[in-house]
Amino acid sequence: MQLNGSVIAVTGGASGLGLATARRLVDAGAKVALVDLPGSDGEASAKELGENARFTPGDVTDEASFGAALDAAEGLGPLQGLVHCAGSGRKLRLLDREGNPGSLEDFEFVIRLNLVGSFNALRLGAARMARHEPVDGERGAIIMTASVAAFEGQIGQIPYTASKAGIVGMTITAARDLASKGIRVCTIAPGIMDTPLLGRLREDVRESLAVSVPNPQRLGTPDEYAQLAQAILENAYLNGETIRLDGALRMAPR
Repeated sequence: MQLNGSVIAVTGGASGLGLATARRLVDAGAKVALVDLPGSDGEASAKELGENARFTPGDVTDEASFGAALDAAEGLGPLQGLVHCAGSGRKLRLLDREGNPGSLEDFEFVIRLNLVGSFNALRLGAARMARHEPVDGERGAIIMTASVAAFEGQIGQIPYTASKAGIVGMTITAARDLASKGIRVCTIAPGIMDTPLLGRLREDVRESLAVSVPNPQRLGTPDEYAQLAQAILENAYLNGETIRLDGALRMAPR
C-alpha cells in the first residue's frame, strides 16, 4: 500500500499505541481518522497532528457507533487501512482468596471490548474497503492488536489472555476469508510497551518490568509499534501473520 494520500482509520487513536501510529502515518502522507470514545482526547490529538487528521468518535463494541465513525472517516476518501489498537484488560482470578469464583461480568466485559471489538473492526472495516476499486491489486489492509499474553498469559490475566488469543486465532482465518476481496489482515502482539497505562506504575515497578526483557532491556515504545504497523501496511505480501514485538520476552507465570 502506498501510504501517501491513503485514508486510514486508527482505533484507540487518541493516545498510546494508536496516537503514535496515527502520527507516523500522517508523517508518511496518509489521511488519518482517529477513532476513539467521545470522552477521549481525540479532538486535541487530531488538532495536534494537523489537517490530515480527523477525530471520528465511536465505540468499537457498538455497530452503529463504530459504523458511523468509519463513515465519517470516509469523508477523507475511500478507506484503505484500519489499525485497531482499542482495548483494555481487568485483573481476574478464577478463584479469589476465599475460594469464590471469579466475576463472569468482568470476564465478559474484556471479551466484548477486545475480541468482539476486533470482530467489529474486521467486518465493518472490510465492508467499506470492499466497496472500492483496488489500488495496485489490493483494496486495503487491517491490523489488529493482540499481546504476548495470547501465548503466555500470567496469573490474573485470564480474560485478557482469552481475548487476545482469540484475536490471534482470527488472523489467518480472516486473511483467507478476505483474500477474494483483496484485503490483507495481520496482527501485532506487543510485549511490555511504555504506554500511558504503564506510566501510572511506580518507577521501581517499571524498572523491574524493563529488566525482564532480554534484548533490548527496556520497555517498548509506542513508536516502535507504529513503525511495525506502517511496515505491514506498506508490504503487500505480508498477510495472515501475527508478529510478536517484545524484545524476545517470554512472560513468567506472575
